[in-house]
Amino acid sequence: VQLQASGGGVVQPGGSLRLSCVASGSIFRINSMHWYRQAPGKERELVASSQRGGTTTYADSVKGRSTISRDNAKNTVYLEMNNLKPEDTAVYSCNVFGSTSRGKLFDSWGQGTLVTVSS
Repeated sequence: VQLQASGGGVVQPGGSLRLSCVASGSIFRINSMHWYRQAPGKERELVASSQRGGTTTYADSVKGRSTISRDNAKNTVYLEMNNLKPEDTAVYSCNVFGSTSRGKLFDSWGQGTLVTVSS
């Protein structure tokens, strides 16, 4: 299963951005979808998660400013971020857990998309 993330770019503080991540391949079911980020010199951070049943969770650092959503029919997860701050600058990567059409479990990562918040 391959993941393709997009939507990163340069945005001014206070601005908004929507990231997308599309999963492709022999997918039978996607269970959980996640967004992580890693800023230069820092550890990778789990930003937001979406469970198949509808539960969503957020890191405290983005809570109230971000929304994770998914389109199961398109095997796509989105992360909308508002009121962006310079400390949101990072490479954002998606991570998806699920099962293939052959019944195997997969744990796939996208290549990452860079978000730069700067005036």
